[in-house]
Amino acid sequence: MKRILMLGGSTSQICAIKKAQEMGHYVIICDYLPDNPGQYVADEFYQVSTTDKDAVLELAQKLDLDAVVCYASDPAAPTAAYVCEKLGFPTNPYESVMVLSNKDTFRNYLKEHNFNTPYAECYTDIDTMKVSAGKFNFPVMVKPVDSSGSKGINKIYSADEYDFAYEDAMKYSRAKRIVVEEFIEKKGYQVSGDGFTVDGKLVFRCFGNEFYSSNGIKEYVPLGECWPSVLDEATQTKIHNELQRLITELGMKTGAYNIEVILDKDNNVYILELGARNGGSLIPQITQYATDVDMVEYTIKAALGEDCSTLKMAPAKGYWSNYMVHSKKTGKLVKVNIADELKGNYVEYQTDFKTGDDVFAFENSGHALGTMVFKYGSMEEMFDKTARLTELVTVEVE
Repeated sequence: MKRILMLGGSTSQICAIKKAQEMGHYVIICDYLPDNPGQYVADEFYQVSTTDKDAVLELAQKLDLDAVVCYASDPAAPTAAYVCEKLGFPTNPYESVMVLSNKDTFRNYLKEHNFNTPYAECYTDIDTMKVSAGKFNFPVMVKPVDSSGSKGINKIYSADEYDFAYEDAMKYSRAKRIVVEEFIEKKGYQVSGDGFTVDGKLVFRCFGNEFYSSNGIKEYVPLGECWPSVLDEATQTKIHNELQRLITELGMKTGAYNIEVILDKDNNVYILELGARNGGSLIPQITQYATDVDMVEYTIKAALGEDCSTLKMAPAKGYWSNYMVHSKKTGKLVKVNIADELKGNYVEYQTDFKTGDDVFAFENSGHALGTMVFKYGSMEEMFDKTARLTELVTVEVE
């Protein structure tokens, strides 16, 4: 029985805890929240923040571990790499994970290594940002350098909006740095999904189509993804090759990635995010439904240094989507309704919420009530219903 420390005990991370236990391992978790649900599934729990790398290292040194796993958590990815390097465990390079985990360092790295990337500047104070405003043509994107789930991200159309955007971004930045970048008009859907490298080679990826709200909820907060990708094989291969080039430049080894890519009007590839961890919102689970590839199991095997050479590309079968269930207004939850025409598509719903809980108007993934998974009979049905999910899944609050 191997002893594994998992970073985080949220609802979305319970599947990884259970998978490791099914594989015969002893699972210890750490989380800064004293009431995290993962502690009731794991074999041991310690209240330690997953973003405090030195505190996690101190804990890990006491636990006689065989592996440290970061599953579906952007903030914990650098901690996992740092601790694993210190303990001599299998990991991607800490410096490379840090590059990927901060939007300013990532944009700079892409530029220095001749990847397509939007022009971007990093700021730590509002005055400097306003002075530099002339460098940009509006609209621009304003983001915290180190947030996830679209927290603190805004598209703004004039200098008058800088104050709000700056304050909103700073609110979600642990490093207290924000990045302003030019807006790239994307062609078609944003490409979203997970991938996996073995010894630095991108051996598996499953691209989906990311979709957003069109009903007045904050712009550029994704509602979900649907699979399979609408892109032709040549375009998917083009994206794959750019991802592989980046992975090689960074010296990445074996592990999972969450991928966000756009194509511009000229079909140029822009890598927006390459997170050194599995995706959230049940992306690994839908990937398994569609391809029979268990990304969670391979993530655990990689952390233990076990052989992952059996992982191969597999085409997506069927038509799937995930959906972040959300409320359009703040209040107390009454119930979640699924329209009759969608009930036959329903697969599962992962949530912590119950009747009477406080819910908030949806402005980022932190306001989601949970994630639903749906299966469809055709591509046409998938796109028809995903376009109407905000009407077909409704949340009653009082």
